[in-house]
Amino acid sequence: MQKQEPKLLNGVKVLLGEATRSIRLPRKLSACRLIHNHSVLRSSGPSGRTTSFGFRTVPEESKESLVKGVFDSVASKYDLMNDASSLGVHRLWKDSFVDTLKPGRKGPLRCIDVAGGTGDIALRILDHARENYADRETTVEIVDINAQMLKEGFTRFKKTMYHNTPQVSFHEANAQELPASQFKNDSYDLYTITFGIRNCTSIPAVLSEAYRVLKPGATFACLEFSKVNNPLLSTLYDQYSFTVIPLLGTILAGDRDSYQYLVESIRKFPSQPEFAQMIRDAGFTTGGNFDGGAWTDLWGGIASIHTGVKI
Repeated sequence: MQKQEPKLLNGVKVLLGEATRSIRLPRKLSACRLIHNHSVLRSSGPSGRTTSFGFRTVPEESKESLVKGVFDSVASKYDLMNDASSLGVHRLWKDSFVDTLKPGRKGPLRCIDVAGGTGDIALRILDHARENYADRETTVEIVDINAQMLKEGFTRFKKTMYHNTPQVSFHEANAQELPASQFKNDSYDLYTITFGIRNCTSIPAVLSEAYRVLKPGATFACLEFSKVNNPLLSTLYDQYSFTVIPLLGTILAGDRDSYQYLVESIRKFPSQPEFAQMIRDAGFTTGGNFDGGAWTDLWGGIASIHTGVKI
């Protein structure tokens, strides 16, 4: 199928073509089918390759639809899901993540927030730039593969001063194959992805696309659940994760299976040193291979911030 140019529907930019799904937006976006965090590889047919979906092994070409089903289910309660997964601390982690990046400190930035459908990182970036540096020119393009997540983000931004301004736009696209006609080479000053890359079929493909779209000298930044190094904390966190979180999923959202997958996906994600090496393999330069270098652990490694610079 030949890729098409992006279209603007009711003030929301939507990408159409191979990597995305054709949609039509009603004026109120009530039946929005834009398509998060949250982004996976679409295969044209059986490849014979497998990947993990939580603790299950599934064909690569099946993972996208499975992950989409999870986030369709949890989209309206996504913040609640993260509250359950992190004891509510994810909000502080996201604040620290954006504070570390200091958007606006050196002037306006063009940012891309991938797997960012609900818009919470984009909003923090814009607020940080405005409140700390009087910057109203920084822009964020929110990219997600899941319609329902983008719908949540659009609704969030309707309550802010950034709604219907050039500072924010919403795009349905695949993190592993961003359409080159819209997401051009060497275009962005900052690429962020938060609690989303572990849901991807091919992490190297996501990192490769991040490297492609960033300008030389620009920053890749990822906040993700990670590996806890302290044995006692690890044991306590495992007990909480595998008993309390699925139970909360049942009570709060009526969906134990989706929350069970999210717990399992955290355990399948590479360790901090392994992920840092993957970032370097994509072409980025990082700090040393230790906490405080290539990555910064939060709460003993329950989550980590990874950064790399395109050289």
